Amino acid sequence: MKYELITILGPTAVGKTRLAAKLAHRFNGQIISADSRQVYRGMDIGTGKDIADYTVNQKTIPYHLIDILPPNEEFNLFSFKKEFDTAFEKIKKKNKTPFLVGGTGLYLSAILKGYNLVDADFNSERFNQLMNLSQETLAETLLKINPEQHNTTDLKIKERIVKAIIIAEAEKDKSKIKKSEAINSLVIGVSRSRDEIKKSITSRLKTRLDEGMIDEVKNLIESGVPKEKLEFFGLEYKFISRYIYNEINYNDMFQKLNSAIHSFAKRQMTWFRKMEREGIRIHWINGPDEKAAAEIIDLEYFNKHA
Repeated sequence: MKYELITILGPTAVGKTRLAAKLAHRFNGQIISADSRQVYRGMDIGTGKDIADYTVNQKTIPYHLIDILPPNEEFNLFSFKKEFDTAFEKIKKKNKTPFLVGGTGLYLSAILKGYNLVDADFNSERFNQLMNLSQETLAETLLKINPEQHNTTDLKIKERIVKAIIIAEAEKDKSKIKKSEAINSLVIGVSRSRDEIKKSITSRLKTRLDEGMIDEVKNLIESGVPKEKLEFFGLEYKFISRYIYNEINYNDMFQKLNSAIHSFAKRQMTWFRKMEREGIRIHWINGPDEKAAAEIIDLEYFNKHA
């Protein structure tokens, strides 16, 4: 079966965005971002949007699913799939090559495996009712509905518990389940050695702090984004907001955040290995090697044999 999509995935800090932009320039493509936080406006440095990377040889590569919502609005897997479908159809109608690019494993798998998704309404009266209950009551409610709770982080943040309850309740209503077909994609994985990724993460974190990442989080707070939401966004927003609220000092913030990003990169790789076990073939390349990636695309996607 012919491929309909090119996916570029890999852990954080391996150079996926710039590589994808170069490949999209080379193969007349457009990019769909598979990043759970880059959809939000005003969250630029912390999410690593690196918008300048989308300009190749004075030409800006069109991108989708970046800067589409304010941070106080809800965006989830169902929202992502809906936005992806719209962008994917637009790109195909223009006879461009669609590239799906990112490191949010759940989003990638939803497209490549064709997940059936639940349309959960987080703007409902039910959401407001649940938010008025205590965290302990909510945790008990969730465990009653779903005793085998795999994601224990859902039990630590109130908003996550409420969302998990709403999803669990919606799953009982068959009319709210949207079936979807898997998209046949050529998948290229960008990898580096663990030591290289560690060095890259630490170096990039220092650069982003120098570029004003703390001010970015301060601006979010001043614009009305609550601390609980920043905790929900995780990593940079979680630890920097704790520093701003004087819960930890600068050195602790840096060390804890650096360590958390390293752990996040490991979890990403674990997810990608799981995807492979589930039958998704990933063509791994060493670093953001444009030549190696282009050869794979020529051969596998366009069937150009040397």
